[in-house]
Amino acid sequence: MAPRAQTGSGQLSRGLLLLWALLGTGLCHVGTEAEGFGQDARTRPPIAMFNQLAQLLEERYTNITQYCWEMFVDLMRNVTASELCEWKVISRPYSMLQACLEDGADHLHYGYPNALAERFIFQSHHRYF
Repeated sequence: MAPRAQTGSGQLSRGLLLLWALLGTGLCHVGTEAEGFGQDARTRPPIAMFNQLAQLLEERYTNITQYCWEMFVDLMRNVTASELCEWKVISRPYSMLQACLEDGADHLHYGYPNALAERFIFQSHHRYF
């Protein structure tokens, strides 16, 4: 998942999104190497640095989502099978899971909702509800 760029309104800049999409698909450089980057090990093309940043953010967010899931599972240990249909019992753990996933994404400027967060929400429904 791509990181979310901040603008004044907190929305993803459409121009930046378009640029990212074009660069990510290779349409902007049509397979040619950017001038001035060459094979110098001290510099990396902007695309490679962007991909590394995106990969790092994805890894960090994956760690956060795992923590959120473990916290949710721990809270759900106290819920009996007969209580799983009672919203007043499950609303707190469920809301905490959702807030944790969203806050983690916001902290990293990762974008929410996202596929990884949705996977954990679906997993919570499959396992408990």
